[in-house]
Amino acid sequence: MDRKSFFISTFGCRANQADSAALRRSLREAGYSEARSEEKADLVIVNSCTVTHRSDQQVRQFTRRIRRNNPEARVVLTGCYAQRDPEGLGEEGFADLVIGNRRKQDLVRILDEGPAGGAGEDGCRVVWDDLSGERSYDLEPGDPGTNQTRPQLKIQDGCSASCSYCIVPLVRGPSRSVPPEQVLEGIRKYIDEGYREIVLTGIHLGIYGMNLQPRSSLDRLLEQIIELPGLGQVRISSIEPMELSRRVIDLAAGSGKIAPHFHICLQSGSDRILSAMRRPYKAAEFAELVEYVREKIPLAGIGTDVIAGFPGETEEDHQETVRYIKNLPFTYLHVFPYSDRSGTLASGMDGKIPPQVSNARCRELREISSAMKAGFMESMTGKNLQVLTLTSEVRGRRRALTGNYLDALLPRAVPGNVLVRARVKKVSGGYLKCEPCDL
Repeated sequence: MDRKSFFISTFGCRANQADSAALRRSLREAGYSEARSEEKADLVIVNSCTVTHRSDQQVRQFTRRIRRNNPEARVVLTGCYAQRDPEGLGEEGFADLVIGNRRKQDLVRILDEGPAGGAGEDGCRVVWDDLSGERSYDLEPGDPGTNQTRPQLKIQDGCSASCSYCIVPLVRGPSRSVPPEQVLEGIRKYIDEGYREIVLTGIHLGIYGMNLQPRSSLDRLLEQIIELPGLGQVRISSIEPMELSRRVIDLAAGSGKIAPHFHICLQSGSDRILSAMRRPYKAAEFAELVEYVREKIPLAGIGTDVIAGFPGETEEDHQETVRYIKNLPFTYLHVFPYSDRSGTLASGMDGKIPPQVSNARCRELREISSAMKAGFMESMTGKNLQVLTLTSEVRGRRRALTGNYLDALLPRAVPGNVLVRARVKKVSGGYLKCEPCDL
């Protein structure tokens, strides 16, 4: 077939961003060119998320808009929503081609096969396989795209946990990891391409290597990564508390090569709700971990996820979570209302919380998050921080991201995609206004 233009729209997590980067690289290597928008593309790939009902809605709204604004485009729907409901999406006409998660790496070959061989009556072809038998995962270093300076490297996929609210194990399959030598080769590739920060991501990142033969672990992998010549810094994406070892924290404290930023998933400050969620820890254990991070890395950014309105959550449970969060040194929260997902244990639970109650609890938690972040930013005034410059500008200054995950601005003359030490002068409009120390 003729190689035409493509556009990828990505919904959801960092793992999806890494998957989209791999798709981008494979399409470019096959001769496709990347369009500036979905309205200008011959081929539109929608890499979907299905972790919440709102995620589904966003994907459906986006595909409807493509159909309306670019009716000649061929629409490919892949990702977690495509894995969860491939036939439904095909029958409803949201796409010309639906590809499940297991087959998305075969996108170019599937496109070359054309619409024949499995097309339904409505002309939509579905390419889907069950994920339950997945046990291996090969690294696919992606192309982050124009003007991106922080590639996501997915070193683990799938989840073998059984949290009662989560659909992810059903749409991503069981946990599997990339062998360490492949990870190191992927990082070397990004270093050679000039990237200064590489983000390690996965669905259940903390159990990296547990299924490999011989077994490995995240801390052992990090020990190898930080010794790579030319590495700027590596950042760890979100991680489960029972899997964040003290060794990883100690490495971040001592190496200077691991960004001082931990996003540790909490979900609730109530032990009763944590038990109903089937989260394998107590609130006190989580608090000890967060305090250890703060002790070892005083300027670390520490974020967490919180679900409000889980079935059976009382106002007392919610206020227990509020008090708990206020007593810990978090620097920001990601707050979500509980979203019922068919096929999960929580979906069949009694005590569903009315949306207006869940939304009110979310607002309260987000206000706390805003205050925490503002206070943390103000505390950075006068500090020297490591900063990665980006390629974009705001207010005539260079945008940047600090190691502890705060937005910053430097003089425009500072080039993009460099790591510099910078002194924080003041906080202005949601940014740390900085001046470089070593340029």
